[in-house]
Amino acid sequence: MSPRLPAAFLKAPIAHRALHDVAKGRPENSRAAIRAAIEAGYGIEIDVQPSADLQAFVFHDYKLARLAEAEGLIGQTPAAELAAIRLRGGDEGVPTLRDVLALVAGRVPLLIEIKDQDGAMGPNIGPLEAAVAVDLEGYTGPVAVMSFNPHTVQRMADLLPEVPRGLVTSAYEPKSWGLPEDVCARLRDIPDFDRAGCSFISHEWADLGRPRVNALKAAGADILCWTVKSPQDEAEARKVAHNITFEQYLAPLPG
Repeated sequence: MSPRLPAAFLKAPIAHRALHDVAKGRPENSRAAIRAAIEAGYGIEIDVQPSADLQAFVFHDYKLARLAEAEGLIGQTPAAELAAIRLRGGDEGVPTLRDVLALVAGRVPLLIEIKDQDGAMGPNIGPLEAAVAVDLEGYTGPVAVMSFNPHTVQRMADLLPEVPRGLVTSAYEPKSWGLPEDVCARLRDIPDFDRAGCSFISHEWADLGRPRVNALKAAGADILCWTVKSPQDEAEARKVAHNITFEQYLAPLPG
C-alpha cells in the first residue's frame, strides 16, 4: 500500500480543477483559480497533460479549444507555445506543474490527476509520469497523485513510492466513456487497488453505493469522490465519502 493521505486531505473540501469561475476570471486549472482556492482554505485538485516536448502542464482536456484560445492537441504543442496561450475567460497562459507547485508551496493539499495517455487505460504510458515525478522531487507540502489508468498509478509507485497514490474510479458506463465494454467491466470492479499499492480512491459520487467501494472503505481505504455540484449532493456523498471534490458552489469548510 502507498503512504496514507495526509490528514489535511480529509478535512477541507477539495476544489475541482481549483476554485474556478470563468465569470470571475478564474478558468479551470488556472493560476487565478488556484490562488482563490488557497485564499479560501480549500484543498485543490488539478489535472496534468504533457506538452509535445514532455513537460507536465496543468490542463484537463486533450484538445486545446474548449479551455484555451488555440486549436490542436496539447500533447502536440511545445511548452513554449503553451505558456503563451491564453486560457479562455482569464488573462494567463497555461501553467506548468512546476508553476503550480511553486504557487501552492505546501499551503493546502494538492491532488494531482495524471490524465490517461494510452487512450484506452492500457500500458502505453510513461513519459508524463516521469515528468510529474521529476517536478515533484523535493516538494514537501501535502500532495498525492491519482489516475483513472491503473498502469499510471503503478508507474508512480515505482517512481515516487513515498507519495500517496490512488485510483480515480467510476461506474464506467460504456456510452459515457467511449471505451469497450470489457474494459469498462474490468475497471468498474476496481481490481487494481492492491496491485497498484493504493491507499485511496476518488470515486464518481453518484455511484458511491457500489459494494466494492464500501468494501474498500471497510478495509481501511480513504474514499474521496468527484464531482459534487450542490449542497444536497454533498450531503448524500458524505454518507460514504471521507471527503468531496466540488465545483459550482462553495462547499462549507470545517468549523
